[in-house]
Amino acid sequence: MKRQPAFELGGEVIAAGRRLSVGLPMARLYTHTEMTMPVHVVHGRQAGPTLFVSAAIHGDEINGIEIIRQLLKNRSLNRLKGTLLAIPFVNPFGVIQRSRYLPDRRDLNRSFPGSPSGSLAGRLAHLFVEQIVRRCTHGIDLHTGSNHRSNLPQIRADLTDAETARLAKVFGAPLVLHSEVRDGSLREAAVDLGLPVLLFEGGEALYFNPAAIKSGVRGILNVMRAIGMLPASRKSRENEPIYAEKTHWIRATRSGIFEKRARLGALVHKGDLLGILSDPLGDELSRFFAPVTGVVIGQLNLPLCYEGDALMNIAAVKNAAEAEEILEDYTSELTVEDFGLER
Repeated sequence: MKRQPAFELGGEVIAAGRRLSVGLPMARLYTHTEMTMPVHVVHGRQAGPTLFVSAAIHGDEINGIEIIRQLLKNRSLNRLKGTLLAIPFVNPFGVIQRSRYLPDRRDLNRSFPGSPSGSLAGRLAHLFVEQIVRRCTHGIDLHTGSNHRSNLPQIRADLTDAETARLAKVFGAPLVLHSEVRDGSLREAAVDLGLPVLLFEGGEALYFNPAAIKSGVRGILNVMRAIGMLPASRKSRENEPIYAEKTHWIRATRSGIFEKRARLGALVHKGDLLGILSDPLGDELSRFFAPVTGVVIGQLNLPLCYEGDALMNIAAVKNAAEAEEILEDYTSELTVEDFGLER
């Protein structure tokens, strides 16, 4: 079959069947140090879709960096059709500072599509849209929980779009949450350009979570097979995810020490005890109960909390028995090592 044309990015030319890391120039540091956004281009021999996989839009969300590293090591990419654009550090400034934000204190994921003459965040968002998003047919954006919170591996996507819904299911995360796009997000900018985009959440900021990383790598490969970038795998099987449309944050009614009674990924029934809030002297202040039957998809890892802090996030489910079976299937596929670094 005829080889596809070369791919050009950042002044570099990548021939069909080759790989190359390209640095897209960004604003310098005020020390005059040059900064670039690294993009690893895997250009298949044959024509096919162009997929971007992005991580660290929030600089402290590093699970996606490791997901991309493991993805690029996968030998199946030797049979790639189309082009993979892997961007492990969309926000290098934040990664260096171990910060969610850019130096101008803006949230990059609220700054899209950006502007070439705007703020630092706006200029970086504009660079990403013009150099990456406009070149692609599909996208996957990788995130984690923030502020000492862990998220159960999950896909957030607009399920009213048929192709997006198909890929959300194919990904294989235990939970799929219907989520409309947020103003200024990368997902909104990509959807406006006609791309089906999935947002993957899993783990905690500044920590590697083996279970979330494994789920992310496997999910991206599943999507690449589903859109024809990789050949089908005889080993893979399609697991039905839990679908949810509404979530309920449980917030601290006062400051104190929170003792969890439900773990991340647990199925809880309406009225189940989720945790107990006490003061440092041991006096019990409040008990928290599940407002709905659902799955714990997010939780605060720190035991110390202030009044108003988000303690747990419950995704409501319609069929508890079905949800429990899906969660059991998910955990049965994990190894001891996958649970070893759970926080």
